[in-house]
Amino acid sequence: MSGFLAGLCVAVLPLLAAGFWLGRRTARPENLGGLGTPVEHATFQTLHTASLAAPPLRAGLTEETARKSARRLRTLLGTDALCLADDQRVLVWDGVGAHHRGEIAERLAGPLETGRGEAFRLTCETPDCPLRWAVVAPLTVDDRVHGALVACAPRESAVLVRAAAEVARWVSVQLELADLDRSRTRLIEAEIKALRAQISPHFIFNSLAVIASFVRTDPERARELLLEFADFTRYSFRRHGDFTTLADELHAIEHYLALVRARFGDRLAVTLQIAPEVLPVALPFLCLQPLVENAVKHGPEGRTDTCRIRITAQDAGAEALVVIEDDGAGMDPGLLRRILAGEVSPSGGIGLSNVDDRLRQVYGDDHGLVLETAPGAGMKVTVRLPKYQPGVHSAGRLSG
Repeated sequence: MSGFLAGLCVAVLPLLAAGFWLGRRTARPENLGGLGTPVEHATFQTLHTASLAAPPLRAGLTEETARKSARRLRTLLGTDALCLADDQRVLVWDGVGAHHRGEIAERLAGPLETGRGEAFRLTCETPDCPLRWAVVAPLTVDDRVHGALVACAPRESAVLVRAAAEVARWVSVQLELADLDRSRTRLIEAEIKALRAQISPHFIFNSLAVIASFVRTDPERARELLLEFADFTRYSFRRHGDFTTLADELHAIEHYLALVRARFGDRLAVTLQIAPEVLPVALPFLCLQPLVENAVKHGPEGRTDTCRIRITAQDAGAEALVVIEDDGAGMDPGLLRRILAGEVSPSGGIGLSNVDDRLRQVYGDDHGLVLETAPGAGMKVTVRLPKYQPGVHSAGRLSG
């Protein structure tokens, strides 16, 4: 990450330098509206233009994002024309001389293959066309060429060659950030799929076995449990949204508990204490249910007496405080730390490390799971959920 930040600084500093250079060249004594010296004014304009070009590029290099950012990039360079290309074709042309588009496309093969910039004279039979030179600057992410930025001008200029290269580096940083965003999204989706894969064999087998045991002796009870099973699996395998509400997650937990109560009977006692004001709080999908399943797995399993599980959700100012506590077998704290660090795989069921990782990715490292346990002393899991977090919002409650 430090290397990436260093690269980011390297990409931004040339823009500042360009603003300083532009200010020196265009310095005039006119009133600048309180923005300071001409150099400061030009620097501000450079950074402002860059900030307007950045958002489209954060979605990757496509025909649409190229179209939205090309004019801003051309303004940064002060050229008569600019085009952006991916590794296959020219995506957009902004400015005069669009009839050069085919010639530029033919000359891109070399820079796209080698990753090195190139400047060349344009051939033109149009008398009033001002374009005579083109500068190609490759766009690279992780040492792979994604495309190219091409600046066209009336004459050859060493300054334009350097400026185009620096702006291309800045564009490459935006594309790298887009890749990171996509990687993060894919990671979250993969972790949710992993949770579903872990839930299905363990839970489905036990639930269907319990339902089957009631089919002959208590058909009505079997029907009720089958509906609970259907509602829970529909929630667990839904396909929209990375986030849900605390109300929906608890509703799914109630379906789950109905099934495990049918399995364990009097050997499992569950208490829920939920503050109504925290029910709308958004949280990562399938975030609490695995914690309850973990409590059940290490609670009544292998015991003849009653295991008690307590689930509370309280209002804690800017956060919702959720605590899941059981009086089961507990765990050695050292082993638990190794499981959370990914050094040891859990013996079965749902891994706590998956939930811990997702909470940290969404809210930051200070919002990971807080676990208190010891052999024979049960386990207490505390989850702190910020009520308001940028980008965290529910996709809406499922009907049913």
